[in-house]
Amino acid sequence: MTTTTSTPARGGQRSVLAEHQWRPLEERHHERADALLAGHLDRRRRGVAHPVEDFLFTYYSHKPAHLRRWHPGPGVVLLGDGARDRLDGRWYREAPGGGVELDVAAFRAARATPLRFVTSLLRAIDRRPANFGCFGLHEWAMVYRLPPEQVRHSAVPLRLGPEGTDRVVEEHRIRCSHFDAFRFFTPEARPLNQLRPTRDSQVELDQPGCLHATMDYYKWAYKLAPAVPGDLVLDCFELARDVRELDMRASPYDLSAHGYTPVAIETPEGKAEYVTAQRSFAERGAALRARLLQICETLNTAPDRD
Repeated sequence: MTTTTSTPARGGQRSVLAEHQWRPLEERHHERADALLAGHLDRRRRGVAHPVEDFLFTYYSHKPAHLRRWHPGPGVVLLGDGARDRLDGRWYREAPGGGVELDVAAFRAARATPLRFVTSLLRAIDRRPANFGCFGLHEWAMVYRLPPEQVRHSAVPLRLGPEGTDRVVEEHRIRCSHFDAFRFFTPEARPLNQLRPTRDSQVELDQPGCLHATMDYYKWAYKLAPAVPGDLVLDCFELARDVRELDMRASPYDLSAHGYTPVAIETPEGKAEYVTAQRSFAERGAALRARLLQICETLNTAPDRD
């Protein structure tokens, strides 16, 4: 018996895990998720917001309790009495020969539209060269010429002040390709962007160097849950968390009170620091994207029924 969780079986083959094998995997997932969730859940209980660390729970729709759930992914059969509890859910079935597994045919039939979109988007990003020339200016464009009371993180000061922030936007070329960043540009900033991304053009424009496209691997992972193994969802969450930190350190906000040193993208040194980190995230994202694409391939090609 094998003990793999994040690599789906190919060619109709299955990995079979006895209960004493998959239970520790589930427990480790819970421990890892609990560590990632602890800060947010504590702040939520106390009614305290964090401008960086709470983003993944406010911008994305995946609930903490759902992130904590462990799933083995397609092609993995779970044995033992404990596995039968999953039959109460929507996506599991009794496996031929015994045990419980993901019902790939039912999942694919019900989630055909998001599966098709995620597959096409990830394939397109995978074929496209990375662009490392944006320098995180999307966050600056989101506050361009806004009165202080309308700034999203109004409790956090702008590092260069309103006039200095506006000057950075005006002195740089802005070429944001990601719709979910561009849609938050201020009305005055939108005409300054050299591209006009829309939801319909996302597959044509998203590229592997984009911080927001990289963060969104987390969204695509949980959108295809429970077909995406729990450990891969957490890997995507961790990458999105780390990317968000850079996103905000390179933003116009002064986050020194929260312990973050700025990446001053208005300077040559800051630009170089940003691009170095951006390249590292693109490499991490490429590995996760490959794993997500493998899941998509398995879901798209598995037989309807045994």
